[in-house]
Amino acid sequence: MSHSDDPLAWLASFEGVPSAFAAARDGIDVVLRDRGLRRTSPETTAESLLRGAHASAVLEGSGSSLVEVRSGAGDSIATDGVRVSTGLLRLAPTLTRSPLQALARLHTLAAAGSVDEAGLGRPRDATSAERLQGVARLLSGPASVPALLLAAVVHADLATAAPFASHNGLVARAAERLVLVARGVDEKSLTVPEAAHLALRPAYESNLRAYRDGGPNGVHAWLLYAAEAYAAAAEASPLRREAE
Repeated sequence: MSHSDDPLAWLASFEGVPSAFAAARDGIDVVLRDRGLRRTSPETTAESLLRGAHASAVLEGSGSSLVEVRSGAGDSIATDGVRVSTGLLRLAPTLTRSPLQALARLHTLAAAGSVDEAGLGRPRDATSAERLQGVARLLSGPASVPALLLAAVVHADLATAAPFASHNGLVARAAERLVLVARGVDEKSLTVPEAAHLALRPAYESNLRAYRDGGPNGVHAWLLYAAEAYAAAAEASPLRREAE
C-alpha cells in the first residue's frame, strides 16, 4: 500500500504539523529514555494509568480529587474511569487486529452499570456505526503517518462523533492512550495525555469543537493543539518525579 493510500497522509502536509509532532515525539522519547526508565516498575505504569483515569473522569464531569480516586472513594464517573484504565493495556493487541472489538470493549468497561446491557459497546445508530467503522479503518490501516497524529485523530473522531450512548469522552481518551501503546510510542503507558488535556482544558475543549465544526482549518488547529498536549503528557509522567 502506498503512502498516498493512507487517508491521513494529507494531514501531515499541514503547515507546522510535521515539526510539531516530531518535537512532541522527541519530548516523549527523552522522558522514556530517562534514567528512571531503567527502574520502571509496574507500579509506575499503574500510577500513570490512575492519574489518567482521574483526569479523564474530571473532563467527563467527575468532581473527585486524585486523592479520593487513589483511595477508592471517587464518584461514579471516577470509578468508571478507573475501570477503563484497569482493563486498558490488555486491549493493545486487539486494537490493531480487531479495532472495532477494542473500541466496543472500552465502552463496555466505561459504561458497565450505567447503560442497559444491550447498549454496551454498541453504536447508537447507523450513522454512529459508520463513524466507528471509519475509525476502525484508520486503526487497521498503514502506518505512514506519525503514531501521535493517528492517536490525535482517533481521539477527536470518537469525542466529536459520540458514537456510543454514553461515556464517549472516556472512550476517546482511552483510545488515544491505547494507540500510543499499540504503536510503540509509549509501550509501558508512562505518559499521561489525559492530565495534559485537563491542564489545557479550555484549549482542549475549544479545539475539539474546531475539529468538529471548523473544516480543514479546525482539523489543523486540533492537530497543533494535540502536539502541544503530547509534550505536556510526557512532562506529566510519574517518571519525571522519579528522575528528580
